[in-house]
Amino acid sequence: VVIRSKSGEILYRISPWAKYVAREGDNVNYDWIHWDPEHTYKFKHSRPKKPRGPRIYESHVGISSHEGKVASYKHFTCNILPRIKDLGYNCIQLMAIMEHAYYASFGYQITSFFAASSRYGTPEELKELVDTAHSMGIIVLLDMVHSHASKNSEDGLNMFDGTDSCYFHSGPRGNHDLWDSRLFAYSSWEVLRFLLSNIRWWLEEYGFDGFRFDGITSMLYHHHGMGQGFSGDYHEYFGLQVDEDALIYLMLANHLVHMLYPDSITIAEDVSGMPALCCPISQGGCGFDYRLAMAIPDKWIKLLKEFKDEDWNMGDIVHTLTNRRYLEKCIAYAESHDQALVGDKTLAFWLMDAEMYTNMSVLTPFTPVIDRGIQLHKMIRLITHALGGEGYLNFM
Repeated sequence: VVIRSKSGEILYRISPWAKYVAREGDNVNYDWIHWDPEHTYKFKHSRPKKPRGPRIYESHVGISSHEGKVASYKHFTCNILPRIKDLGYNCIQLMAIMEHAYYASFGYQITSFFAASSRYGTPEELKELVDTAHSMGIIVLLDMVHSHASKNSEDGLNMFDGTDSCYFHSGPRGNHDLWDSRLFAYSSWEVLRFLLSNIRWWLEEYGFDGFRFDGITSMLYHHHGMGQGFSGDYHEYFGLQVDEDALIYLMLANHLVHMLYPDSITIAEDVSGMPALCCPISQGGCGFDYRLAMAIPDKWIKLLKEFKDEDWNMGDIVHTLTNRRYLEKCIAYAESHDQALVGDKTLAFWLMDAEMYTNMSVLTPFTPVIDRGIQLHKMIRLITHALGGEGYLNFM
């Protein structure tokens, strides 16, 4: 897209609605590619019924292979989906699908919101992945990142028309200092049109069955949750610090999803404990089906880092597992990508650390460290699954 800015500057931009973008040759930036294959993928299987209790396998297509390379949609379809089915999961949550120029962001610095990442293959191969999951009775959720966007301008939304306010708030309000990204202006009709149409696109074009809305704490408050220690007091949730435009957008998003496909699932990732996120919109709630029980993995990490086994307080553990808002359903998890990939390490590493490299062979007896680690690993997951909520999530 060629744009003449207000100052007369000629800008070359990728369409915000580009369906397919890729790096050509040695190019650093992405190029917009017209995607109109001769043979488009035709879905063969209907959407599975909404599970009563979601058992979610959170996964990243690119790191799903044992080989030292970026894996493909085809690899995931042929090799990972059967294993997920055999393990008893009824839902997968795919992260890093919406195109992102910076691979190490794990898909959380989106540049092209309508494009499926070309790193893993073609749009038709992603559709085949979703359809194959449906044939196994597995629903597929997309990690939806509408809380912020990449600062890239040549292959992203930033400075699209030469100003900093085409899709985002202008000035400092439009920047997230912690994430180094841009923040949407949810009061803009065109921004609402863009984001809501993006939701419908992934539901209808690719057959996704719902979304996990990432980082909505940043959306809900003008302070974005930075430097805040939420205590649960109601004055923290009702006041001028709440971004009402963003809250209304989330209500609109949930209304749209459930109006189009009533059996769809939406999950809120909120660390603040905002009340009524999972209450019906008709009752003044935000309309999500579930919220992530984010205190649970923090509790396990804290115990493993700071306490001896014999000092674990079971009453305190049970309180953390069962402490949730009345009539709001939760997805419990012992660890997700946030613990396993982003700034921390897996529970297995906290439990067994370097001994996993040398003493986990079936040919030799387990050392005390490995024996303890495996048993605690099983028990942590068992008690989390049993007491933590109405659904369960595990990272690959």
